[in-house]
Order: sequence, then structure tokens, then C-alpha cells
Amino acid sequence: MKKIEDFKDLYQKKVLVRLDLNVPLKNNQITDTTRIDKILPTLNFLIQQNSKIIIISHIGRPKGKTNSALSMAPVCEYLSKKLSKKVDLLNQNLFEIKPQEIFDKSDDKIVFFENIRFYEQEEKNDEEFAKMLSKFGEIFVNDAFSCSHRAHASVDKITKYLPSYCGLQMSTEVDALKKVTSDINRPITCIIGGSKISTKISVIKNLIPKFENIVIVGGMANNFLEYSGHNIGKSLKEDNCNPIVEEILSLAKENKCNVLIPTDVSVGKNLEDSKTIKTLNEIEKDDLILDIGPKTIKLICSVLDNSKTVLWNGPLGYFENPNFAIGSIEIAKKIVDLKDKIFSVAGGGDTIAVLNQAGAFKNLNFVSTAGGAFLEYLEGKEIPGIKALN
Repeated sequence: MKKIEDFKDLYQKKVLVRLDLNVPLKNNQITDTTRIDKILPTLNFLIQQNSKIIIISHIGRPKGKTNSALSMAPVCEYLSKKLSKKVDLLNQNLFEIKPQEIFDKSDDKIVFFENIRFYEQEEKNDEEFAKMLSKFGEIFVNDAFSCSHRAHASVDKITKYLPSYCGLQMSTEVDALKKVTSDINRPITCIIGGSKISTKISVIKNLIPKFENIVIVGGMANNFLEYSGHNIGKSLKEDNCNPIVEEILSLAKENKCNVLIPTDVSVGKNLEDSKTIKTLNEIEKDDLILDIGPKTIKLICSVLDNSKTVLWNGPLGYFENPNFAIGSIEIAKKIVDLKDKIFSVAGGGDTIAVLNQAGAFKNLNFVSTAGGAFLEYLEGKEIPGIKALN
């Protein structure tokens, strides 16, 4: 991918920038600004180059219809404050705007299109819509890795009509993911959690041949424990998963990849309960496994001590109850303690929540805010937005 910082002369160039500013809103107020804050370096870079910036983004799933509750206005207002620049939101229908007139006002250097998903042509990757969008700019920049697994007009087809580059954040994201999938500093360990094996099996199968250690935690670990002959009480599990577990363990053995599952656990009788530490042969019929135990924490820490790269996706327990967030927080702290010795990449909404809870978010080498794109890259799938830039 060509990087926008390598472009020689951006002075007064009209730059169309695709961003993922799909932030959570409550009463028209942004409740989490992480996605916006991450793309500020690209916008500041373009501002320093005296470029004219046109931002394309979306919020929610309006399904091709205008919805005032999903307006980009709150994001536009927040960006204006963060950049200390006037940012104009264009409310008009894009088909009715003359591209040559959007920067008529001399003080306008940043304009914001209204939610691009108000147009049904966007998600259909419509060729004519992409062509129309391209007429607003001279250069296209994709800094929306988290949208790039979707072949949409403002991510994919638009690159046919403009010189196209990746933004600073997207470049950083792809470089980080390469370090855990292709340009690996070994040994490498993957900590993977979540409630369902079926949603992560493609990731696990793609990573096993490349990794030395796969640590299975969270709800999906219960399937591995049950497969191994342990009673898991009334713990969360996915039905009919023994063939999947068997396939994973067989593939791991074939590729000499260690699969680690909990050796002790933290249980409660319900989600709001206090914790009780138990060995695997002490679990009762009415127990819920809600976190890993201290011996498992120690085991994972020893694996990390001998790793040079770690990938983390998914919490280790039911972290919403502080009594069962111990495993996740301790592993986060361990990775932070090793930050001078280990390259760390984490991703996924719940993983980010855990890292924030542990105060570790800023201390990992890279934390991805991309959900589907993050997992699809790890699965080895082709990412349309990256393919288009290449």
C-alpha cells in the first residue's frame, strides 16, 4: 500500500478521507471517542500540509435512508474542538452539490459529508456512486481499516477513480497485524477468549501453523474442559462442538503448537456471586466457571515470559463482575510488565474494555479498534479495502 505521508506535494490538494467514526451515541452525545482520537494524526498531518480535507464516514446502520439520530453532527462538533479548526457538515444531498463549490468559503479547509450510509449505493459498492464521490477530490485516503473488510463504494470502488493511499492509522494497524501473522518475532503466543469457538475457529486454524502457543480462555475454554472429561457444571458452553475441539487439537499436534486450557478456575453460583477458586475435579453441578484461577494465571505468565510476541483477543473471564476480572487484569499487567521484551497486539471490543479496566490500553504496542476486519485479517481472508489500495 502507498502511504499518504509519502505523497510529495499535498498543498491545497483536495483529499477525500474515508474514516471509521462509527462511535456510540447516547442522546446525541458521544460516549466513547477512541475511534476518533486514533485518526487525529492523519488529519493533523493533512492540516500541516495545507490540504483541503473532505471526510467520509458513517454511524450505525441506516440502511440507505436518512436518519437524524445517526447524523455525523456530534462527531463533526467533537472533531472541530480536537483539531481547533472549523469543520463544516454538508447536509445537502451529495447528488445536488457541485464539487467545485464545496470550498467556496475561504475559511473552509475541512468539510464533512453527512452519514455515507444514508445512500443505499454505498453498501452496494455502486460504481456510479463511487465515481460521483471521486469528483469531490484529487486524492483518496483510506484510514478506516475497521471498515475495510466491507466492499463498499467509499472503501473499494472509489480507488478506481483517484490516486489512492492509506492513512497513518491504517498503515500502523496493518504493520502491527503483519507482526503477528507474517513478520513474526518468535516465540509467539495467542491468548484467545470469547463465548463461542465457532466464531473463532477460522482464526485459530489459521494461526496454529504460525504460533508456538494458543491459550484458550473465556467461555470457549469450557468446551475444551468438557471434551477433556471435566465436569463444567452449568457453565456457558457451545453445543455440538466436540468435532471442532478435536480438529483444533489434532491440527495443533500436527504443527507442534501448544494448546493451553485452564488448570484451575474461579466459579460462582450466578453472575453476581463472589468467587471461589476450585481445581477442575472440584467443580459442582450448579457451578458457573467465570474466570481462570491463580495456577492458570501463573502458567500463562510463564508462557509469556518465554514469548517475544503476543496476540490477545477476548477476555479471560466474566470481567463485568470485578470478582471475575482478575485473570484478565493480571494478564494485562503481565504484558505491560514485559513491554520492553515482548511485542503486543490486542483487539476486539471486550478486550479493549478489559485493557481500559486494567489501565493497560496505552501500554501495549498496538490495540485494534477494528472488530470484523481484525478477525478477518487474522483468519487470512482478503480484505477488500487493502486489496483496493494495492
